[in-house]
Amino acid sequence: MNAILDSRLDRRGFLTTLVAAPLVVSASTTRAAPTPLTFDELYGKISVLGLEYSAKVKALAGSQVQMSGFMAPPLKAEAKFFVLTEIPMSICPFCSTDSDWPDNIVVIYLDEKQTFVQPGTRIDVSGTLEVGSWTDPETGFLSRLRLRGANYWAV
Repeated sequence: MNAILDSRLDRRGFLTTLVAAPLVVSASTTRAAPTPLTFDELYGKISVLGLEYSAKVKALAGSQVQMSGFMAPPLKAEAKFFVLTEIPMSICPFCSTDSDWPDNIVVIYLDEKQTFVQPGTRIDVSGTLEVGSWTDPETGFLSRLRLRGANYWAV
């Protein structure tokens, strides 16, 4: 009788584990929602050295963020990057030096080429925030803030 009882407990334990396992797996694989970030939150102040990143941007470096803005006119109809701007723009704001970098743009790097939206269309973008001056070796363009592995959608 004890052998039968032990095998039932083992089966119950096994079935309980099977039922609970997907819950544990799905709970551990869910991704946290991106942290909202606005253009007003990008920089803390302007000093003699130029724009200084805000405490929020420094804290979010390497994290998933979501921003809202406009796509600046791209250099090509299809590319793997674009510039997100606070206000609609008619020219590319990308061709500046580090000291001339506008405080209301962020470079967006996509995983694959996409056809872009019209410059006056408001979009939301999410991706991993990278902080610091960096020159793209492919294009030679400079950026101070970037979102990598980004996705966007019209709102």
